[in-house]
Amino acid sequence: MKLRIASALIAGLMISAAPAAMAQSRAAAPAASTAPVANGIAYANPQAIVGSSSAYQTAMQQRPVTYKAQIDQAKTRSDQINAQLKPLADKFQADQKNPKADRNALQAEVEQIQQIQEDGKREIQQILAPLNLAEQYVIEQISDKLDDATQRAMAKRRATIVLDVQAVVKGDPASNISQDILTELNALIPTAQLVPPAGWMPRAQREAAAQQQAQQQAAPAQAGAKAPEGR
Repeated sequence: MKLRIASALIAGLMISAAPAAMAQSRAAAPAASTAPVANGIAYANPQAIVGSSSAYQTAMQQRPVTYKAQIDQAKTRSDQINAQLKPLADKFQADQKNPKADRNALQAEVEQIQQIQEDGKREIQQILAPLNLAEQYVIEQISDKLDDATQRAMAKRRATIVLDVQAVVKGDPASNISQDILTELNALIPTAQLVPPAGWMPRAQREAAAQQQAQQQAAPAQAGAKAPEGR
């Protein structure tokens, strides 16, 4: 138990102030081609295409400048939290080496450290929320053009079906049209707006809010329809 607790403690000690970011893996694929794909079946990596797009890459380069105040605030707070955690972790490790240490007291120390970590992570996430929202806004703008880019690439490569690369166990590299789609995507949306409008929410949240509103509006009507008629 002592080793397990100590290992987990050391591994999770530092609170990071780095903002979350989409994996910026390049669309690993052959160069764009005009040759038709075999049997009309192609495949692509949509996530890598969006992350490799000029619009996304440019926006992510601009983000540290646009949101410098939030990043600096998160780093300062992260340093403060880590400074608070360090002596507590050092004390725990020292107490743990004592063969007569009270296991309940050690557990209390662990819980105190974990609570500070969890509270700190939530605080940092809240500070960096505008950056994460900005990234989602950029991704949504690019994703809205992804279908058109795919259709254009399919037409040029004479593909009738495009599979997600995750569904392909093994495929001919010549049938990978990720680079073709990326080329079309960069033409359709060379840049994206980084700062979302006031009150903007990601599509999933907008759809959930609209569904909830529709249900609330439908509830009174359904209740009225079921009400028994008075005599």
